[in-house]
Amino acid sequence: MAAYSYSCVIVGAGVVGLAIARELALRGMEVLVLEAAGCIGSHTSSRNSEVIHAGLYYPVGSLKAQMCVAGKERLYRYCQERGVPHRRCGKLIVAVDETQLGALEEIQAQARSNGVDDLVWLDQMQVRALEPEVRAVAGLLSPSTGILDSHQLLLSLQGEAEAAGALVVLNAPVESGGLNERGVLLEVGGQSPTRLQARYLINAAGLWAPQLASRLQGFPRQQVPRAWFAKGHYFSLSSRSPFQRLVYPIPEPGGLGVHLTLDLAGQARFGPDVEWVEGIDYQMDDSRAEQFYGAIRRYWPKLPDGALQPAYAGIRPKLSGPGEPAADFMIQSVQQHGIPGLVNLFGIESPGLTSCLALAREVADRLED
Repeated sequence: MAAYSYSCVIVGAGVVGLAIARELALRGMEVLVLEAAGCIGSHTSSRNSEVIHAGLYYPVGSLKAQMCVAGKERLYRYCQERGVPHRRCGKLIVAVDETQLGALEEIQAQARSNGVDDLVWLDQMQVRALEPEVRAVAGLLSPSTGILDSHQLLLSLQGEAEAAGALVVLNAPVESGGLNERGVLLEVGGQSPTRLQARYLINAAGLWAPQLASRLQGFPRQQVPRAWFAKGHYFSLSSRSPFQRLVYPIPEPGGLGVHLTLDLAGQARFGPDVEWVEGIDYQMDDSRAEQFYGAIRRYWPKLPDGALQPAYAGIRPKLSGPGEPAADFMIQSVQQHGIPGLVNLFGIESPGLTSCLALAREVADRLED
């Protein structure tokens, strides 16, 4: 078996892995990205709502809050400078009855504590003036929320990383690895099995990050968190959308509720719901449409019968399970596990897309410490 040596190996060519590859390559590091699939970003990075989040919901001081708020403006600048399609369309978070007003006030206070000070409280008439089809007793307008083309972002990050000298290899699953005095020795499968010695290893394998960490001989098993998978279905609107902004209900356990998002062509889609699953399966369950109609009609009562059509499903890599408080991002580096040169990224779900450039800088800075 052939054996090669690389300065830094990143496992996972999703949006976070590619953003890290770009950051490290621009800093002059020799970078190799290994992706098990046959294309980049084929899992969590492309099976989501494509929303640039403002940073409203996350606990003060959490990595999610820090990375989202910092990453949001970096991502807008990046998209503008590189021509990645995006739009700062804004979103409404709505209280559909009086019992939800307290929760709406809590979101406003949480956002302010996170440094997001552009939210606007709207009464019933103001909500209706912005989005006539929405039924709500009050709402919050988040003007800094937006949408983007995640595929074009992935291609842009890959292009910049490769232009700076990084190499992205597809169909290259990491089968196992072991820690040694020189870093990490990886066994890579695929059509051309390879052995790689890396001084630095960045585990950005998304849904499979805990599994990869558990395969590293010499890595303490107690440092590997349990993986939970929350499947979310999306349904698209078969008719023309009457909305100009995203519309979100009050968050629910496991997610942000069945919300309305728009793509850059103005097509409306709804989701995700939350279904706890044991493995990775993107098969759509069309029967869940009935639950969607009920959830959506709470804030859009005029949704016509038969207007929803199956779109796609995604799976969120979570570190907390049913009934548990939402877990934060987990970035493990030498300060946490004591192993120089190894960084694990666990539980990078939403707002991972928004946070990708901030996460990349955080990981690069930790390697330099």
